[in-house]
Amino acid sequence: MRKFIAMLAIVGFLVGYIALAATIGSMLVDAPRWIQLIYFVIAGILWAFPLKPIMDWSGRGGNA
Repeated sequence: MRKFIAMLAIVGFLVGYIALAATIGSMLVDAPRWIQLIYFVIAGILWAFPLKPIMDWSGRGGNA
């Protein structure tokens, strides 16, 4: 059950994160390419950090 809850949390987070990142990215259409590059590199890496605690929690045994 723990892995199922974690899967739902991860999918929900990613859907929201992708929508937010794409919305912000669409505002950068007229920005210089180097600003777009920096934004998308940061946005492409940043999503993993909030998910680490969820993945750690789902991998633990017992009650938490």
